[in-house]
Amino acid sequence: MDFLPVKIKQYVEANSSTEDPLLKEIIRDTHLHVLNPRMLSGHFQGRLLSFLSHMLRPQQILEIGTFTGYATLCLAEGLALDGTITTIDVNEEIASRTKAHFSKSRFNHQIITKTGDALKIIPKLEAYWDLVFIDADKENYLTYYEMVLPKLKPTGFIIVDNVLWDGKVVDENETDKKTKSLKLFNNFVHQDTRVDNLLLPIRDGLMILRKK
Repeated sequence: MDFLPVKIKQYVEANSSTEDPLLKEIIRDTHLHVLNPRMLSGHFQGRLLSFLSHMLRPQQILEIGTFTGYATLCLAEGLALDGTITTIDVNEEIASRTKAHFSKSRFNHQIITKTGDALKIIPKLEAYWDLVFIDADKENYLTYYEMVLPKLKPTGFIIVDNVLWDGKVVDENETDKKTKSLKLFNNFVHQDTRVDNLLLPIRDGLMILRKK
């Protein structure tokens, strides 16, 4: 998932702000006890999410795809003092572990967790968001995008993870469903006149979208 040479990646991380000790604990715990730990945002991407959140000082954040809560806490670092982040994940098996991580955080009172199908949960949410982070099932990226865009505040931002998909999006021979869905998503949002977009080649690719 990383396109940078290992030494460059190590240098970048060594010269970026360190993570909160709780975030390091989440990385260790996830690698020890949870399947597919590579799904974690990780140090460098986590610091980027924190920086973006700090710049926006969002009142309301929506996260689609909680996993073990690493990115959630990174995004929460930039919340307005009375702001909240609502995070949705379909995996009931790790929900208690994730909530345990949140309970140790100073942002616990600002985090609203929901477990279930995001396609069913999102329409029931009444908030309007300053920032949305999408990191869930790739086949539904475009559906999530269309669901959240109308409730994104003017000049609000959407960040979408894994849009390079291990580089498969530039391989014409890759025709699996997830890769095709990501290619469709990337092309659609790039052509969408409702937003400005920037695809950052960070880790597995981050698409940054700003509502006009």
